[in-house]
Amino acid sequence: MALKLFDSLTRQTRELAPAAPDGVFRFYNCGPTVYAPAHIGNFRTFIVNDVLRRLLDLEFPGKVKHVRNLTDVDDRTIGQARAERRPLAEITRHWTALFHADCAALNLLVPHVEPTATGHIPEQVEMIDVLLQKGNAYRSADGSVYFKITSFPQYGALSRIRERELKVTNTAFDADHKDDVGDFALWKAYKPEEDGDVRWPGPGGAFEGRPGWHIECSAMIRRHLGETIDLHTGGVDLLFPHHENEIAQSECCTGTTFARHWYHSEHLLVDGTTMSKSKGNYYTLGDLVAKGYSPTAVRYALLSGHPRKQLNFTLDSLHAAESALKALRRFAQGLGPAGSAEPSALFDPVIRALEDDLNTPAALGALFSAVNAHAPGNAAADRAALDRALGVLGLDLTPPASGAPSAPAEVEDLARRRWEAKKARDFAAADHIRAEIAAAGWSMLDSKDGYRLEPAKKA
Repeated sequence: MALKLFDSLTRQTRELAPAAPDGVFRFYNCGPTVYAPAHIGNFRTFIVNDVLRRLLDLEFPGKVKHVRNLTDVDDRTIGQARAERRPLAEITRHWTALFHADCAALNLLVPHVEPTATGHIPEQVEMIDVLLQKGNAYRSADGSVYFKITSFPQYGALSRIRERELKVTNTAFDADHKDDVGDFALWKAYKPEEDGDVRWPGPGGAFEGRPGWHIECSAMIRRHLGETIDLHTGGVDLLFPHHENEIAQSECCTGTTFARHWYHSEHLLVDGTTMSKSKGNYYTLGDLVAKGYSPTAVRYALLSGHPRKQLNFTLDSLHAAESALKALRRFAQGLGPAGSAEPSALFDPVIRALEDDLNTPAALGALFSAVNAHAPGNAAADRAALDRALGVLGLDLTPPASGAPSAPAEVEDLARRRWEAKKARDFAAADHIRAEIAAAGWSMLDSKDGYRLEPAKKA
């Protein structure tokens, strides 16, 4: 079965395949802006992209080139540096190190290239020079450079923005200097009161300043992947204006197709609403680990919804994730240690689900269907198949080093049976099993999305 993925541009599910003669699949996903900790909404997108990368590695072994950037200069990074009265590079190094630590804890593969915006200023300036020469960009009175969207008739094809009228979204920087409200900044002229010591020679070498946000991805893609890539991904929040602007400036500069396929993952909700510090539902990985949850459980919970649908994240979903991981560990232990056997077909439905538009909840469902239907046979081959499926999902079954006490296996089994009985509305059986759990010294606490086990409190 071929790997198929929804394309945000054509609104169709299409097969993924490399286009270049060398057979290398060129894949880019937008990385973080390193001025603060990444939150779990950011990491939902990064984890989805990690599963996609693992699946691509399986489909095109040794023929995948994955690039993920770091935005280390923009309004937010400069603002944080000014607020802390520290050099920009010092601020971004700190947050980059934390991002990398979180990625490692969540078992994200390291991209083949991880370029920074500040490390590619000449490439950005070169593209802007080309756009100025071609008439796709213009210099404003203060020395900034803007892209002229009327010079690109296809503008809006990705986001369908013209179908619902162009909104005023690019007015944050010197709107008075733009020819059109939709034009966006390629280069921002230096302003001492805003930029401090952050500045570089600009297009043509005449005006100091810094690049606009959108041009960095186009320049880094062109430098590391070429003028046309096979797949560009990111969160749905980047679809407009960021990705729309990338297409316009890249295709006007090179005269060729920028990306052959686009994929966007949806927003994460927390407790049924948008994440916000004021609502008390804003979480980083560090926040959740401090509450006693493992990074693997966080990864599992963030994979439990289809990437193209909003996912409602709750702390109870983490309890359910921890329970699922314990069940998988017990199953793996029962099969014995990993070896060199060829994988059986036991967990092939997991891979098939992922190949069908990256359907992660269906893949997790197929994983447990295979576990529940397992019959004794070639344990080594089944263990190899399990390891392959878990490897594509990026789920590491190594038990957490510490945390809340774990319920015995027999209690976990009772809890799972009671939950299934409750979902089947067999309340008599559910009550009977709850009594058995209590007799074993544990409490089962239910929620809408799952359950958790806690040691019973002593009288």
